[in-house]
Amino acid sequence: MYRKVEDFILDWNESVAGTVSVFNAMSDNKLDQAIVEGHSTLGWLAWHLTNAPVFLSKFAGFEIPLVGNPKEVPTSVKTIVEAYEIMAQALSNAVSNTSDEALLEEVAAFGSTTTRSQILRKIVDHQTHHRGQMTVLLRQAGLPVPGVMGPTREQH
Repeated sequence: MYRKVEDFILDWNESVAGTVSVFNAMSDNKLDQAIVEGHSTLGWLAWHLTNAPVFLSKFAGFEIPLVGNPKEVPTSVKTIVEAYEIMAQALSNAVSNTSDEALLEEVAAFGSTTTRSQILRKIVDHQTHHRGQMTVLLRQAGLPVPGVMGPTREQH
């Protein structure tokens, strides 16, 4: 749980940097890589991470604009990265314009109440979860896996 806006911003910026490094490891011709047919692809996961914070942040009262049609996954890594960076900055700006006290306020979300801070934590955790899935798909696709939380086998 974040008790200070600054704490979220620091965590978010680090998480965004890791996510961008995973996105940049993708290639246009491997965006359709899935663990098995019918499961989430690299492209879908990246686009999901680009759009999910827009919807999740609404529960906390933060309005950030969509950066594309969530149902139409781009076919270009560059397009996904650019849209993701716009979304990430918009969320950072929105949260920066709130107070530490507002983070601890209860809001209705997910069928109950929780704090704005907990919603922001869920956004970061959600991103970490899917980013981990993407690293498996990168390796499966024969693409280099960047070290997000330490070096990978390729970096030794």
